[in-house]
Amino acid sequence: MQEYLIVDGYNIIGAWPALTKLKEVNLEEARDRLIDILANYQGYSGMRILIVFDAHQVPGLGREYNRSKLKVIYTREKETADECIERLVAELSQKRVRIHVATSDFVEQHVTFGKGALRISARELLIMVQQSGKEISAKIEGERGPRGSTFDNALSKEIRNIFEKWRRSRE
Repeated sequence: MQEYLIVDGYNIIGAWPALTKLKEVNLEEARDRLIDILANYQGYSGMRILIVFDAHQVPGLGREYNRSKLKVIYTREKETADECIERLVAELSQKRVRIHVATSDFVEQHVTFGKGALRISARELLIMVQQSGKEISAKIEGERGPRGSTFDNALSKEIRNIFEKWRRSRE
């Protein structure tokens, strides 16, 4: 079953400490960083991620575009992110999909849960993202092995010995 994660962008930026600090300096950079983080998470989780931002904080109302295979949505004029998220949940619930909504807005959690979406708080999403990063790092490290190189691990022991002798003879 296809899974969707709808993210309340500014709510998450305001709830994650690193993004909150970044927002104080440069809001656009905080948005870009959130998109990058969630693009990596989408690749790991297999969920289809949609990030919703209130348009009143960005120029060009009502834009939608794909970036790093994520759908980034800026709400239409006079539409809040909450209204957009509720509309998306209603549209997606007509399909046979599992929908998650990431926000720490309790009212929004309650409304979207009533429409059939599962709730994820900003803190829970941060933990999920951090855990996926750890698992990816562990997998990469496991593939590299104790010697560090994936190429090295692909070689037979005899070939590694030949290369090692050749390396030492050149020193």
